[in-house]
Amino acid sequence: MSSDACSQVTETAEKIKFGELIVLGYNGHLISGDKGRRRSKYILWKREKANGVKPSQRHLVTNPQASKAVQDQSQHSVSYTLSRNKAIIVEYLKDEDTDMFQIGRSMEGPIDFVVMDTVPGHLRNQRDTAPQSTISRFACRILVDRSPPYTARIYAAGFDSGRNIFLGEKAVKWYSDDNVDGLTTNGVFIMQPQGGFTPAGKPGPWREVSVGGGLFSLRDSRPSPLKSHQMTEEDNVLRDGTLIDLCGATIVWRSALGLISSPSENEFQQLVGRLNAGRPQCPVGLNTLVLPTRGSLNLRDRQPYVYLPCGHVHGNHEWGETDTNIRKCPLCLMDGSFIKLQMGCELSLYVDSEQPTYCFSPCGHMVSECTAKFWSRIAVPHGSHGFQTICPFCATPLLESRPFVKLIFQDNTDLPVT
Repeated sequence: MSSDACSQVTETAEKIKFGELIVLGYNGHLISGDKGRRRSKYILWKREKANGVKPSQRHLVTNPQASKAVQDQSQHSVSYTLSRNKAIIVEYLKDEDTDMFQIGRSMEGPIDFVVMDTVPGHLRNQRDTAPQSTISRFACRILVDRSPPYTARIYAAGFDSGRNIFLGEKAVKWYSDDNVDGLTTNGVFIMQPQGGFTPAGKPGPWREVSVGGGLFSLRDSRPSPLKSHQMTEEDNVLRDGTLIDLCGATIVWRSALGLISSPSENEFQQLVGRLNAGRPQCPVGLNTLVLPTRGSLNLRDRQPYVYLPCGHVHGNHEWGETDTNIRKCPLCLMDGSFIKLQMGCELSLYVDSEQPTYCFSPCGHMVSECTAKFWSRIAVPHGSHGFQTICPFCATPLLESRPFVKLIFQDNTDLPVT
């Protein structure tokens, strides 16, 4: 990638955009609304002044809390507790070549992007008390080179208000004469799609990233006290489409250059407009349906629905209604779920700029064919050691047998036959 190409993509008259971090499951905005640092998407802009740090010297101390590096509010440091009275403290110095961005559950100042646990769409109406969060208060940090090609790297754990990172006695860590490093309690996982964030992209192996930026195969379970094998030939560089899992929320990194492949808001409205130009109709009510460009609007009798087993698109109708959620499609007589269609609005999650003629099953979020196929291949961490495929717009688990459906519209019905 040439520096000229990067500059053309990322530079504006005032700002340089490094990329975006998008939390899967929110479709463009949080349920309660985006507020301040608590939002569904965070854009990384080049800072006016560098705030990155890099490791410097390290010390073996007997009273870490009393050490100068820990007490100095202007000094970044990482403390690796080996025993009650012994710790390795690594001092960090300012790095004028990088910008640092921190992610976590904490609302404290050092956290740039506040991320809470994602509740899947199919569970959001339940009134059960939310379980205790498994996302770390200071989950991870990302350092981006301030010069082209603006390489971004991820590290487990973030610095707190005292500019310190503490790995306690029970944390997974290791120390030798030439290396000290560790893992956080529930871990920070990353996955690089093989083939990139493209229609041809396929899932790569999930890895755990350490505090020092090393990559490791996954532990037997997230809180396991034993570290696994280090992947010395792999690195912690974020590439377009890299997934980051914080044990409670999964985030995708989109580089500024990679976002060119996703549709702009204007392009997307044109794509949906072409579908609406065909004047799709409900085969039962014969009323014209409207595909909304933004989510699921209150379209009443023009709101499109779909039979998931076959993909036939209708308006809401009473034909074949039963006391269960199973309905019979009036066109093909297949039995199955009849659900409302809604648009996948977070355009940074699209791998191409084609028309949204498919939907995820069972949630009904509409996307392009390649986007549906891409996400149906990607299994994200679930629980302490499981994985599942989800709709990227609402985090609802996809059906294993049929994760997406091709939509069949009854359109162009009022056009003359040629």
